[in-house]
Amino acid sequence: MEYSEKTLKTEDIYKGNIIKVQNLTVSLPNGKEATRDIVLHPGASVVVPVNENGEIYMVRQFRKPLDFTTLELPAGKLDAPGEDPKICAERELMEETGLRAENIEHLISIHTTPGFCNEVIHMYMATGLTQGESCTDEDEFLDVDKIHVSKLVDMILEHKITDAKTIIGVLLAERKIKAARL
Repeated sequence: MEYSEKTLKTEDIYKGNIIKVQNLTVSLPNGKEATRDIVLHPGASVVVPVNENGEIYMVRQFRKPLDFTTLELPAGKLDAPGEDPKICAERELMEETGLRAENIEHLISIHTTPGFCNEVIHMYMATGLTQGESCTDEDEFLDVDKIHVSKLVDMILEHKITDAKTIIGVLLAERKIKAARL
């Protein structure tokens, strides 16, 4: 069976600083029509900065959609169409933590919420870290913590960390750290 949907009509609903929302009318595989609300996002990069002691640098920041402070991996959106996600990852690492990495390895790219959004997050692991000065964006307020990967896994399993990109990044990092020790 063919599962694709043909777009018949596109209506722009909203254009903001980060996202754009569209309402699409589509033709379904059975010939009927339906509507789809789509959030268009430029994409983002996330970094798992791991030091030689197995500690990961995390950021604490208030997230208004959740109305509480989260513990997350450093991350940020791609600034321009076609921006290299690795460059974005290096920039966000430096801006949010002040760290520079000798090695940045691509781990995975994930679709965050494919039911209504086209966002892709590119995930990198950073090692060989050196500390410099952070330079967060004007509207960004955060603290940086170093937490051992095993403690972060416990925090995930205890539901203290709920951010999906962070959960994926920490679990992949734990696996790579364990593999490197074998």
